Amino acid sequence: MSNVAKFQGIIPAFYACYDKEGNISVEGVQKLTQHLLDKGVKGVYVGGSSGECIYQSVAERKLVLENVMKIAKGKMTVIAHIACNNTKDSQELAAHAESLGVDAIAAIPPIYFKLPEHGIAKYWNDMSAAAPNTDFVIYNIPQLAGVSLTMSLLKEMMKNPRVIGVKNSSMPVQDIQMFKDELGEGKVVFNGPDEQLLSGLAMGADGGIGGTYAVMPELYLKIEELFKKGELEKAREIQYTACSIIYAMCGCKGNLYAVMKEVLRIREGVDCGSVRNPLPELVAEDMPKVEACAKMIDEAIKKFI
Repeated sequence: MSNVAKFQGIIPAFYACYDKEGNISVEGVQKLTQHLLDKGVKGVYVGGSSGECIYQSVAERKLVLENVMKIAKGKMTVIAHIACNNTKDSQELAAHAESLGVDAIAAIPPIYFKLPEHGIAKYWNDMSAAAPNTDFVIYNIPQLAGVSLTMSLLKEMMKNPRVIGVKNSSMPVQDIQMFKDELGEGKVVFNGPDEQLLSGLAMGADGGIGGTYAVMPELYLKIEELFKKGELEKAREIQYTACSIIYAMCGCKGNLYAVMKEVLRIREGVDCGSVRNPLPELVAEDMPKVEACAKMIDEAIKKFI
């Protein structure tokens, strides 16, 4: 049985790091990894939505993971999202991730073509077979993938002994309870929507993987801490504040990840570059809003931490 404790906690989704020419910034990847390690998070989730995975080549995704592992290996949990929109590339990334010693691999279902459940199960099991000694996390994000994790599909995947749990990014917190019941002891469910971390924890999530965690990890770590202490009113106040910051960041013309990367640069001096096309970059009119978001985070940390 896997050591589930290494998956329980606050795990930021890792941002794509680019240089001025739009290529992968090895320096940026290593600096962001060290920054998150210093913040005291449980681990990092590499190569997912926040990592702009669908806009990167297999070689680029390997390069990112290699440089995360140079800093993180043995110091914090690393989950590598390895899904591509074809099985062969996914298997290549799975085998590569295992060779680096990640703690788990993860995958969304195939997108664009709507496959039957047995086709999705085969896709996941084929990539899991390419990393036979590594735990596997199912990533349920129906609002982007266009496919929901059903109980029948989860039951089928539970036949694979490497399946350790589910990263659940569907909005109904009831899904967390249903997945927990089906998975049973020794497995994990991660809360995905950042706006409901506290709700997810209350419903039984073992921890959270979130796209805004990296830009304000202190707030999410405090929510988890207060939840464990039973100080729910304080935890709820911080959750509400985090949500307000998220809504403000989403109010820019540029993509949310472009906003968060700029906030990181302003507040922490961590330069992750911009985003990759076709994601919209920041525009001049965004900058006052971005600076206001950075100030909101500063004020929240001063108030609550």
